[in-house]
Amino acid sequence: MQAVKYARASSIGDAIKLLQEGGPAARVLAGGTDVIVQARERRRDIDLFVDIKRVPEVMAIDFGDGVTIGAGVPLYQIYEDERIARAYPALIESAHVIGGTAIQGRATLGGNLCNSSPAADSIPAMMVLRGVANIAGPNGEREVAVDEFCTGPGRNVLEVGEFVVSIRLPQPPEHSGSAWQRFIPRNEMDIAVANAGSMLVLDGDTVTDARIALGAVAPTPLLVQEAADALIGRPLTDETIAAAAAASRAAANPIDDMRGSVKQRKHLTGVLTERTLRTAAERARA
Repeated sequence: MQAVKYARASSIGDAIKLLQEGGPAARVLAGGTDVIVQARERRRDIDLFVDIKRVPEVMAIDFGDGVTIGAGVPLYQIYEDERIARAYPALIESAHVIGGTAIQGRATLGGNLCNSSPAADSIPAMMVLRGVANIAGPNGEREVAVDEFCTGPGRNVLEVGEFVVSIRLPQPPEHSGSAWQRFIPRNEMDIAVANAGSMLVLDGDTVTDARIALGAVAPTPLLVQEAADALIGRPLTDETIAAAAAASRAAANPIDDMRGSVKQRKHLTGVLTERTLRTAAERARA
């Protein structure tokens, strides 16, 4: 492992200052479950870890018009919160499978987002729930929608000195439901071959709003507007669900690797889109 310095921030301003001084080789340490491994394997050039676990805003869960989850809140605190579980089932389903129990005691939504893996589990879930990243940096604060955050494999919109303070999810509309699923070769502790999240709002049997997002099938997690367009304004039927699944397959741009083939991943995007839509519809009707 490369030699890495460590600094602990006690406030947002303190974290910004440390990250600025560290330059491009400074990295935030929230959970550390990805970035420490990357430093050990020299997959990232890291000179400084800035620990943000003592920044109050980073460790808070606040309810208002929706929920704001600090970027350093560990996953187990999220999925054990009944209010979050009731309102945002897609998020809970993704948080439950990131690593194992020990990992979930440290890993965070903020870290999963900032690691910006194309196969990240929580990012498609946050995308369909219209998540927004609250970012602080030398030039002040700004908000970036989760579906615009990742710019490439392992890359995102953060500039030097910036970090994600929290992630805000708006209150779900009435008669809405969400769901998330993935396919993996093993039951746990593995990276998705493909994953998908869906959100639906129903007025009777008619879809008034929809969002479908995919993971592990493109250079970044992918929001598929064409799949949503196949549903919005139409009755939710086997035919419209099949049309949305076909749009997901068409949008997928996967690679062949040791975990899956292009053909398999394209097939899975359709299967997972259909399954999550049906589950989201059941929840919306309930």
